[in-house]
Amino acid sequence: QVQLVQSGGGLVQAGGSLRLSCTASGSDFSKYGLGWFRQAPGKGRDFVATISRRGGTTYYLDSVKGRFTISRDNAKNTLSLQMSSLQPEDTAVYYCAADPDYGLGQTHRDFYKFWGQGTQVTVSS
Repeated sequence: QVQLVQSGGGLVQAGGSLRLSCTASGSDFSKYGLGWFRQAPGKGRDFVATISRRGGTTYYLDSVKGRFTISRDNAKNTLSLQMSSLQPEDTAVYYCAADPDYGLGQTHRDFYKFWGQGTQVTVSS
């Protein structure tokens, strides 16, 4: 079992930056593929970014490419999402997630078994 605890987020003006962090319990962190998803009001939980177990492979939602950067520190059991040039359409609850089975960096939420508690990101225009 893995517990993911998120921090960061908040309110920012359009064009601003925020950093999300996700810290995991347990000793198998380096074996997991990790991802970030987001859920806007009235919508489903959508893929944002993913990173493979050693950090060598990353994938991003097209609309965040060049603005968001996913990274991980396996020594500290930490996953991060640096978000810049934020826009109102980025407003959502953001979730970190862990995929313990494949570790390659998956874009579909069904691959992820463990989820953080979610953190609100609000971008004002």
